[in-house]
Formats: sequence, C-alpha cells, structure tokens
Amino acid sequence: MDPRSIFDAIISHLGTIFGFGLAVVLIGRLMKEKRQPSNTFAWLLVILLIPYLGVPLYLLLGGRKLKRLAAKKSNLEVSDQTISIPSEDSQIPPVHLQYGTSTKPLVSGNMTTFQHSGEDAYKTLLTQIKEANTSIDILTFILAKDPVGLSVIEALTDKAKHGVKVRLLLDALGCFQLRHRVFNEYKQAGGLVERFMPTLPIQSRWSANLRNHRKIAIFDQTKAIIGGRNIAFEYMGPTPHPDRWVDFSVLLQGPIAFNLLEIFNADWAYASGKPTNKAFENKSPATNIPKKGSSDIQVLASGPDVEGDPLYESILSMIQEADRQIWMITPYYIPDEVLQRTLMVKARTGREVKLIVPKRSNHRITDFARTHYLRELSNAGVQVLFYTPGMLHGKAILVDQKVGMTGSANLDLRSLFVNYEIGTFFYSNPDLEEIHLWMENIIKQTISFKDSAKKDPGFLLSLTEDVSRLLAPLL
Repeated sequence: MDPRSIFDAIISHLGTIFGFGLAVVLIGRLMKEKRQPSNTFAWLLVILLIPYLGVPLYLLLGGRKLKRLAAKKSNLEVSDQTISIPSEDSQIPPVHLQYGTSTKPLVSGNMTTFQHSGEDAYKTLLTQIKEANTSIDILTFILAKDPVGLSVIEALTDKAKHGVKVRLLLDALGCFQLRHRVFNEYKQAGGLVERFMPTLPIQSRWSANLRNHRKIAIFDQTKAIIGGRNIAFEYMGPTPHPDRWVDFSVLLQGPIAFNLLEIFNADWAYASGKPTNKAFENKSPATNIPKKGSSDIQVLASGPDVEGDPLYESILSMIQEADRQIWMITPYYIPDEVLQRTLMVKARTGREVKLIVPKRSNHRITDFARTHYLRELSNAGVQVLFYTPGMLHGKAILVDQKVGMTGSANLDLRSLFVNYEIGTFFYSNPDLEEIHLWMENIIKQTISFKDSAKKDPGFLLSLTEDVSRLLAPLL
C-alpha cells in the first residue's frame, strides 16, 4: 500500500477517534450541568447525530453556569442595605421581599416615569444625558450605528468634553457590527467604552453564548432608566415611525438608582478587567440618596454571575401566588416545562391568565417553536393573544394588581437561564396602574390565537413546528 495512503488512513482514524472522544467529554459535561431535560435532550441529539456540527456548536454556544468564568466576575448578592419600610399604598405580600439570592432589598422613596412610546423613551434618554452633572453610566445590548445611536454617542461626547464622567458598556455580540472608530471623538473627549465578553478574538470558548442582555442607564448616581429598549431606531426615535417596535421602559429617581449602579459596577469591572476606578466609586449608600417619591421597588439581577436562577424562580413564585389574574407580555415565548404547566394549572383552576406575544416577531424560527406551547396554553384556558400592528418587544408581568415586573428578560430559555438580565419589581398602586394601562392598551390591539391559528396546519408546517420546538432549547 502506498505510504501516503497509509498516512491518510491513520490521520482519518485519529480524527474520528478524537472527535468521538471529544463528544463523550462534552456529553459528560452536559449531563453534569443539570440542565432542563428538554435542553439536555436537544444538545444530545445534535452532538450524537450531527457531531461535526454539534461539537463545535456546543463549544461555542453550549456553556451556561460556568464556575471558572463566573469566578472572575463579582458575584451579585443581597446588599447589606437596610430594607425600607413600604409606602402606605403598597400591597406587598411578605414572600416578595425575598425573591432570589440576587434580589436587592425593597427600596422605598422613589419616583417613576414610564415611557409608553419610543419617542418618550428617546426624549427621556437625551434629556437625562444633557442634565447629568457628574456621571453617566450606560449598559446596553445593542447600540446601533444609525441616527438614534449616533445622536446618543454625540450627546455623551459633549458631556465628556464638559467634564462629566461617562462610561459606556456594550455587549460585544449585540454590538458586533459597531466599529471602534465610531468612538474616536468620544474617547478623545474622555469618555470610556468597554465591550462585554468579546467574541473576536475569543476571550473564552464560551464567550459567544453568555451575553449581557441588561439595559441600564444611570445618571449622577440618583436616576436610572431600565426596560427592554436598546439604543437603536427600532426601539426609539425623535418622531413616530410605523416600523418602530413597541416596547416599555421607566425612569427611576431616588435610592433605587444605587442598587442599579452596584450591578453596573460589577459588569464594568469584569469587562474592563480592572477594579472600579476611584473616580467612579459610589459616593454614598442608597440610604443617603434623597427620596423622590413613594414608589416601592426591588431590583433583581440574573445570569451566570448569580447563584441559581432567581429571575425564573421569581416569575414562578409570582404566578403560583396569583389569586385572580396573571397578565404577561413577551416578544418570545419558549418556556421550560414547569413554567408551561404552572400557567396551565392556573388557567384550569379559574384564574384569568393572559399571554400576549407579537403575531410575527423578528425571529421566525422562535415563532415556529412557540406554536406548540401556545396551542397547549390555549387548550388549557389561557387567553393567548397576538399583537397585530407590528413587532412587540416589551416585557411585563402583572399579578393581581399587587406586583408588577418589567426589565430586559424575555420569557424564553435563553433569558431565564443563560443571559445576564435585569428585572425590576413594582409594588405601589400608581406604578401598578401605569403597567396595567400600558398592557391594557396592548391588549386592545390583539386578536385571539384560538381564532387565528390554523386548525390543520398541514404536514410541512407541522413538521417545521415540531423541529423548531425540538431545537428550541438551543435558541
């Protein structure tokens, strides 16, 4: 036999053996991670049936709670700050004071201003930037190179020129197409910018999967904006536009801003690889920040830097404690089995359960993947509603008019179990009424899933839905 043929055969067999061994190692790691059964099964199928695709995909996207990676980042724990006494109009069940290990204590004395439109959100963001006197700290998943994104960079540059300490933290994957030269003038003015967990060059083999999806903007350490909006034309702008997505955000003023700053500082320190600069250290604890209103608010961070899955557990707790009503709005709905069954049980036991999603989202595969879950909910008595005017990107939950939540997380496996996310809980009547008003307006523009869904989707559509659902844990 030709020596070259023998060599090629050996190399071929070594490649097969190496690939098989690597697959075995990854399967062992997968089982050790104690994932949801559906997630584990999906990855097992891909790794075993399509190893040449499954192995590299898992190496790139499969990591979740990684001890080595998380150890490098400051863990987010309950603050030692004293829990504030709730306001008189607050309806807080005691259990809600203990949501999750990363929940900050309930803080009273805040003022809220909700942004129901992208135009309000844009105006609020630019106004807060222009009025900031000492510091601006912004964390976002997407900052687009479009008129909206560039106008925000320009406003930040102007503040940096006037001596305001400006930090801009961007998720590296979400802002992948945003080139460094866009920030040349901003940096020259003294503004700081960091990218969270860069994918190129690969900082870690897991870096492409663990994304910072939090949206936080903090001004002078006393005011903050949170919600689901990124900084891009789709989410906000100076004038109305028919293609703009519907979203939700809120300006918070008062002691709660300190808790959000703690989360930002931990993310900044990790992304920059340095301890928080002395110039940006907290000047005073939240108890010393002047009260601005009567809103009782809690902040919850979730992700690889916290123990367990506190956001997921908090949502489950809210639903399970509901006596009358559960309203939920999310752009993407790919639940785990426990969340799905909990909603079904609540509907079957007479609670009013409404789930509102866009009729067609910006991710078509997730629309196919959700159909089985939506049909199952509808059959159990859940009012599944499709928002029809366009893309609905807002996230909100309202339970019994006693507790409401909004933030960056979607009701899908990625937000609940993988991404770095932020959730904010509201307990005061005026805030709950604002959330209810926004949700009610959304509901007025919906149609019923039961009325619009195809009775017989056909073989090809059914197959597409089944395959998408099978792969849903990987999305």
